[in-house]
Amino acid sequence: CSTLLTSVKALNILVPGGTGTIAKELFPLLSSHKITVLTRNAFLAATPTRVSSDFGHLGSSFLSANPHVSLRDWDGGDLLDIVGQDWMGWQQDTLPKADIILNLVGGGYTEQRVMATERLVRESLSFAPTDVAFITVSPTEEDIKVHSKGMYPTKLKRLQLCEDMVTQNCRGETYCLRCDMFDTKALCEQICEVVGKIEKSKE
Repeated sequence: CSTLLTSVKALNILVPGGTGTIAKELFPLLSSHKITVLTRNAFLAATPTRVSSDFGHLGSSFLSANPHVSLRDWDGGDLLDIVGQDWMGWQQDTLPKADIILNLVGGGYTEQRVMATERLVRESLSFAPTDVAFITVSPTEEDIKVHSKGMYPTKLKRLQLCEDMVTQNCRGETYCLRCDMFDTKALCEQICEVVGKIEKSKE
């Protein structure tokens, strides 16, 4: 993956939900690009140690070691449950300069994932360039069966709904990745491969 990253043109990658395990392994591999993480609480995501399991956390040491990564509060798609202090205007601040939207919100496929995806798609149509690429990262059907037995039909329906929202509405390239969410290394390699394809298409 690292061979992708010697870019002539650094891409602006917008990553909603980029405060978990995947992000921590992925972001150092994308060091030649500029990454903006949309998080529901940027302050808590950047504290030296994690203070709440309710919110994602990258940590101050990780951010210091990866200066190409910055944080931005957003509403998370749920206007009734806003917790960040500076969420207003995230669309105008981030979407107009985005080359890629990489959606990592809610791997558990709760309603939060659906609301966040709808919000991203709707706002990207208003503010993002017409050629912005959209990558969704989802678990495989087998993963859902094994780890969400009682919720399998509901979660699979949400997963498909999120993918359909992206493919049917976004104007640029769309990539819907179905990944083994427990093989972080392979997942990151898949994402890097797609980023490399998008990078070449924009040369």
